[in-house]
Amino acid sequence: MGDYRHVEALLQSFVDKGLTNCSCSVIHRGETVYEGYFGYANPTENRPVGPETIFRIYSMTKVITCTVALMLYERGLFLLTDPLYDYLPEFRNPLVYRHEMDGSLYTSPAATPIRIMDLFKMTSGLTMHGDSNETERQVSKFTLKDISNVRMMAKKLAEIPLAFDPGTRWHYGFSHDVLGALIEVLSGKSFGQFLKDEIFEPLGMNDTFFRIPDNKKSRLSTLDAETEDEYELARGDYIYQPNATLECGGHGLLSTLRDYARFTQMLVRGGELDGTRILGRKTLGLMTTNHLDSTQLADMEAGGTWPGYGYGLGVRVINDRAKGGINSSSGEFGWAGAAGTWMAADPDEELSIVYMQGLLPKKYNEIRGHKLRAAIYGAI
Repeated sequence: MGDYRHVEALLQSFVDKGLTNCSCSVIHRGETVYEGYFGYANPTENRPVGPETIFRIYSMTKVITCTVALMLYERGLFLLTDPLYDYLPEFRNPLVYRHEMDGSLYTSPAATPIRIMDLFKMTSGLTMHGDSNETERQVSKFTLKDISNVRMMAKKLAEIPLAFDPGTRWHYGFSHDVLGALIEVLSGKSFGQFLKDEIFEPLGMNDTFFRIPDNKKSRLSTLDAETEDEYELARGDYIYQPNATLECGGHGLLSTLRDYARFTQMLVRGGELDGTRILGRKTLGLMTTNHLDSTQLADMEAGGTWPGYGYGLGVRVINDRAKGGINSSSGEFGWAGAAGTWMAADPDEELSIVYMQGLLPKKYNEIRGHKLRAAIYGAI
């Protein structure tokens, strides 16, 4: 058993410096060696954060989405090299935004089709909303309130020219949401139902869902934000309400610390937990291998968030421990969410870390995860 006093002090410092709440789970070699809760799930009600608290996990949804998609890959329903249009015909013959020498914008056909692996790797040319390129500006013209389901979302995105030729660059975007549409087509079920049947029920994740039941709403953590843009995202809780229908593979799930820790433990244990096999060991190895070339790695590193990491099939993967100043094992992988949630899985050390909070700042969210990683590895 390690000494987790420094982890405890670090978590307490987050709350002391203004974070409403945070919590962390560390499981090492099958034993929960640390679980801590700090602050209030709802400070106006004096409700402390605890094991029952439900969090908006935003982009940590992506790891679950990619895991489920790889389950269908293992069943022989697609190959990673397949063109996406074989299953989602709206993506046949995509256009790409390009620039003339004088900077003027034009479109022309993509040099290659989007392949399913491009969705996993974020090399599809699809983006999110934003203002850094024309694709982002066009995506910004529609909101999730206009979209009733993930198939509609995929069709809407397919109408917008891509930011680059598929497979050539790395750009964080709605690729995993489109992967959710692919899962619906291949499984014959709604995305949410397939997740429930194949992941949540088998792993006993009873508090993980797209829609929050009325009898669990009081357990939802407060979500804080620091800027007006982030408050707009915070107001997007309509996607969780019982009458909502959109199930976003990139950012739509709610979960608890213990639920997500069970999912992460399954990944650490090679795709199996408590006798339930979710994913094959060799497939998980493929998922957690860096798939980016040097140009794509430079794209990922340009954001400054994940120094030393590459990207696998939906997860960050350690690529250069020295470059990132990372004290975890080679092979450690994971991801994070917009509200500051963070997870790491280390098969060699049989270690899983899950961190939960509810804050939408421009800066520092993921730094908390990096600092926790350093302190936790110091403890073991």
